[in-house]
Amino acid sequence: MPARPPPLVALAALAAFVVLLVLVAGDWPPLDRADAAFSEALRAAGTARPRLVTAARLVTDVAATLPYALLGLAATATLHVRGHRRPAAFCAVVTVAVPALWGLMHWLVHHPRPVDGHAVVTSNSFPSGHTSHAAALALAGVLLGWPVLGRLGRALAVAAAIGYAVGIGATRVVLLVHWPSDVLGGWLLATGVVVAAAHWTRPHHRRGRPGAGRRPEPGRHGRRPGAGRAEDRPRRPGRTR
Repeated sequence: MPARPPPLVALAALAAFVVLLVLVAGDWPPLDRADAAFSEALRAAGTARPRLVTAARLVTDVAATLPYALLGLAATATLHVRGHRRPAAFCAVVTVAVPALWGLMHWLVHHPRPVDGHAVVTSNSFPSGHTSHAAALALAGVLLGWPVLGRLGRALAVAAAIGYAVGIGATRVVLLVHWPSDVLGGWLLATGVVVAAAHWTRPHHRRGRPGAGRRPEPGRHGRRPGAGRAEDRPRRPGRTR
């Protein structure tokens, strides 16, 4: 079974995502100004360092929808074939739910992308799909590996997961195809969905009837077959004097 962080983690991440969604949909001026200022600084950095933009274009495609879906399906099928039903269900939920939710947000929330970016994307921008994929894949991998890893392995897995999720998010902002708030939304959405999926696919223990599972006593009413009161037992005929 994958590890399960406290449910409060999922609730906090999804609550923060909803708050950010409301601010983005309402065009909250302080958030818009912060997004614009950060993006303009990165525009200047990308113009001065074209190799940075080229590297970002190469790295960012790793977290596209197709590679994410194929990897998720492969992990689900492998775990299912090996008899790990709950981890397979966890992978299936994460593989389907994350793209479905960010796609729904793109359809519902009108939030244009930065103009004149280093890549051409015409859809709405909140939240970042690539960032959602990267964060979901990274966190799901950590939760699946956590029960079987040692202390050093866990530390390395967490470091790699953070580096991957943050790195993909950075490429989306460097390429000017997403605002920083879009990337933050992707991290929050993935965290909430993955942790919720880990709890939703946990095994459910059923309560048995009182006394279920006890070792049955031999015979009726806990007596051995043929056992009874002393006066009920037939006496062997003895010798008379």
